[in-house]
Amino acid sequence: MSTLALLGIGAGSICLLLLLIIRWQVHAFVAMMLVSFLVAFATGMPIGDIISTLIAGMGGTLGSVAILVALGSMLGRMIEVSGGAASLANRFTQLLGPTRVPMALTAAALVLAIPVFFDVGFIILVPIVYGFCKAAGVNPIKFGLPVAGIMLAAHVVVPPHPGIVGGAAIVKGDIGWITIIGLAICIPLAALSQVVAGWLNRKGYPMLPTTAEQFAAFGNSQEGAESKAPKAAATPGVGTIMALILIPLALIMAGTTGATLLPKGDSLRNVLGFIGSPIFALMVAVGLAMFLLGRNQGWNRERTNAIMESALPPAATVILVTGAGGVFAKVLTASGIGTALSQSLTATHLPLILLAFIISLALRAAQGSATVAIITTCGLLADAIAGGGYSPLQVALLTVAIGFGSLGLSHVNDSGFWIVTRYLGLSVGDGLRTWTVLTTVLGLAGFALTALLWVLVA
Repeated sequence: MSTLALLGIGAGSICLLLLLIIRWQVHAFVAMMLVSFLVAFATGMPIGDIISTLIAGMGGTLGSVAILVALGSMLGRMIEVSGGAASLANRFTQLLGPTRVPMALTAAALVLAIPVFFDVGFIILVPIVYGFCKAAGVNPIKFGLPVAGIMLAAHVVVPPHPGIVGGAAIVKGDIGWITIIGLAICIPLAALSQVVAGWLNRKGYPMLPTTAEQFAAFGNSQEGAESKAPKAAATPGVGTIMALILIPLALIMAGTTGATLLPKGDSLRNVLGFIGSPIFALMVAVGLAMFLLGRNQGWNRERTNAIMESALPPAATVILVTGAGGVFAKVLTASGIGTALSQSLTATHLPLILLAFIISLALRAAQGSATVAIITTCGLLADAIAGGGYSPLQVALLTVAIGFGSLGLSHVNDSGFWIVTRYLGLSVGDGLRTWTVLTTVLGLAGFALTALLWVLVA
């Protein structure tokens, strides 16, 4: 099939998906599965490969996301029901004052995003965001949007996240320079995320009914089966809640540090990699929460199980929609649409740093995964970078530019889009007006700063 035809099918599939979800109110899971089938048929994918491709897309996405969302939701629910999130939010609000809380939370999110994957860190912070918003009397999007924005920015340009590390390996980029440049640019982007999110939030956005119910019930431990238990004598201390948040982050940081500093095959590296895996770290946090919060609140086993189970119904929608996004992304990739798009852009002969950004941005929009966009773009441009006689600093800048390209245009084929919009209670249309705009502005701003550094060192 010709490149033009593949590009037309890709653009048409995204337009149809948006129409199904926004205009005709088809459930996002059903819409993405339907469009995935249509793209597979339209691009001539062998009929024997279609189902296996869809299953691979679903399984590849949910292999980690389902476990992380489930464990993160259980941890968040226990912190919420115990009163810990509200207690922590109230304490920080008293210390910082209500006007400084959003900025402090965004700054903390930048720090936490360095060692932790975007989806893991955001899910861990959701109950804290809810608690701060409850204390301030605002919707979750007010504080959650800038938090999510800066966490994703760090995820795409700051090692040890997989996309930027894998891309650096392909183009022989210096990890040290990439880390310094990525962090240096993310600091002003944190402030920009706060400003842009505030501007986007100048008008109110109605919460989805399910999220509105979840947020309204947040901190209320007297609902459903939970109301059968006696009221706890006291809420857990701030130190306990901070420990439950920081311990899994510390474990993950230990794992990534070991992977960076120790050689492959080293026994200590393998041990640190195991205890630093997000799944193990969250399992530890959930176990500690069961013991520390359960003992403090006087929960018996039945009540603890009921609280943990109450976290799963809201998480199920996030998991299913996220998996469907993985299916759509897999079909776009397997059909050759992503390759056709990147080859067309390469033929334009633009300046290399601009071309790197545009290809990464286009691939991100086409197939959804920031990691895939970074690694694919680095592979396409590896020969041009290697043969260009660039200094280590310039190669690092090119790699960071590719990373910022993968930040923008997060929309319905991105699993992160569904995680953010569902937890913040945004409809698809409002998510495109807020989250998609924020990620694109941050990506453009990050590239502009990277290009400025490129001019200065040229």
